[in-house]
Amino acid sequence: MKAFYTDIFVLPLPADHRFPMRKYALLRERALAEGVISPENLIVPDAATDEQILRAHDADYLHRVRHGLLTDKEIRRIGFPWSPQMVERSRRSSGATIAACRAALDEGIAANLAGGTHHAFRDRGEGYCVFNDSAIAARAMQAESRARRIVIIDCDVHQGNGTASILAGDRTIFTFSVHGAKNFPFHKEKSDLDIELPDGTDDALYLEAVEEGTRRALAYSGADLAIYLAGADPYAGDRLGRMKVSKEGLARRDRIVLDLCRQFGLPVAITMAGGYAPDVNDIVDIHLATLRIAATEFAPSLVRARTGTS
Repeated sequence: MKAFYTDIFVLPLPADHRFPMRKYALLRERALAEGVISPENLIVPDAATDEQILRAHDADYLHRVRHGLLTDKEIRRIGFPWSPQMVERSRRSSGATIAACRAALDEGIAANLAGGTHHAFRDRGEGYCVFNDSAIAARAMQAESRARRIVIIDCDVHQGNGTASILAGDRTIFTFSVHGAKNFPFHKEKSDLDIELPDGTDDALYLEAVEEGTRRALAYSGADLAIYLAGADPYAGDRLGRMKVSKEGLARRDRIVLDLCRQFGLPVAITMAGGYAPDVNDIVDIHLATLRIAATEFAPSLVRARTGTS
């Protein structure tokens, strides 16, 4: 299975910043060390171009991000200090999801070892999200005539509000979000399908919602490609998640989503999305399990299906 990563994903931040930036390099290191991803399948992505970004974002917003013209309020809303490295990181993260979509359409499944920046709106960023990689990548696949219809399956604990807003009214891209009802963002947008769950949701309730919602999303969307946001933040130990889902439950979630996509004959591009456990190793454990399940349990059969080999 191909995976896309660059050390540019690791943005220098103040020592007391609460975003767990170290998780990206740690995930890469463990994925290689444990043989989940082979060195030849770990690929540095190109940065998303202006043309690709502008299919999802306003030209004025892109200009102000590029040139450091965001207001202090806009920067606080994003949560990262502006720097040229922040701009390049955001471009590369979107480029990695574009690359993962291309690889998935060729081979059945692929992953971006970052991405899932679903709080970025057309004209603003928030919640550690600058550009919306799912919307950018979905529209890139359409522009390249690789896919006509796309389904976005968002299992981050926070609603994909930016994704829902950017893609509202677009019948060719179906948005599904399963998330905490009382968690950030406190003003929710309207996805094509939203399932809201209470604080303290456990494995059983969570997995039931994921399965029901994914089945409905796949049935309604008529998609040629799925983009799956495999968030680590529904985890019981997450500082911001407010749910009680175990690591084993999150691994079962991944199997449910990927198995349903396989049943519907859909290639899948996976992004990591959020995770805020106090111990960064818990976040990496969850993301690594997603990659391992995708690479060992689903990649072989999906590659055979896409290539027609036996």
